[in-house]
Amino acid sequence: MAAIETSGLSKRFGSDVLAVDDIDLTVAEGEIFGFLGPNGAGKSTTIDMLLDYVRPTEGTASVLGMDAQSETEAIHRRVGILPDDYGLYDRLTGYEHLDYAIELKRADDDPDALLDRVDLDRAAAERPVGGYSTGMAQRLVLAIALIGDPDLLVLDEPSSGLDPNGVRMVRDIARETAAAGGTVFFSSHILPQVEAVCDRVAILDRGRLVAVDTIDGLRDALGTGSTLSVTVDEIPETLALEEIDGVSAVTTGERTITVTCRMPETKLGVLDTIRDSPASILDFSTSEASLEELFQAYTRGEPSVEGPAR
Repeated sequence: MAAIETSGLSKRFGSDVLAVDDIDLTVAEGEIFGFLGPNGAGKSTTIDMLLDYVRPTEGTASVLGMDAQSETEAIHRRVGILPDDYGLYDRLTGYEHLDYAIELKRADDDPDALLDRVDLDRAAAERPVGGYSTGMAQRLVLAIALIGDPDLLVLDEPSSGLDPNGVRMVRDIARETAAAGGTVFFSSHILPQVEAVCDRVAILDRGRLVAVDTIDGLRDALGTGSTLSVTVDEIPETLALEEIDGVSAVTTGERTITVTCRMPETKLGVLDTIRDSPASILDFSTSEASLEELFQAYTRGEPSVEGPAR
């Protein structure tokens, strides 16, 4: 059973705003799935339709095998939600928020255990949340999302306001959830964090799904391959690296040659060619296109993308 499945999911606001356009998406159980896109791409609207906060104009969505619009209450009992735009009651303490949420979800969680899991001080939980920092409030809302040991954890910008320790904590919780058989739907603008934790990602642009794949799969689909940087004692006058099969770009600096290789074996050919030249290799390193670079390519059209990657 898919944890999330949509078919032709669309949402139009008024007559001229098509926020989400014909999305077909499947998220498998046990995945940590990244959901990415520029501001205004339709990410939050899609999440709102999955949770029945907004009704679709067209198409269908199911969550944990249940219809997102007709079985909402059953879905919410099994889903933990950290929304991007949440609201807390300033006069209530952290403990009062947790107690209320535990009762509402008919769960039996220990509030102290939840606080420990999100690294929120118990003394702080005794104070009204109106005095919380952004990071403290984010930790409390994450603790609320974890109530009832949810089968699906929906995290919309979960690292907002968190320090590096908090960012690592979010990654740990995502991995723990997946290791226990749960699913994590992870929307964030902090792309290195997504790259570090997600099994697959989807990229949304102007309401349309332009890519769904593993990060390696996205690299392969764009032909970005990897980059080889070679430091030499001198740049040879003639070095026909562009003629090597699999080389897509070559740039040179004062003592550095940077080559983009579409295939792993191409790097050996580049190194052999430089060794056979008058230059001496002093050092070299390799790197792959980051998720940030892939994101820019898919959402800015550089290089062009012919339809979604599957």
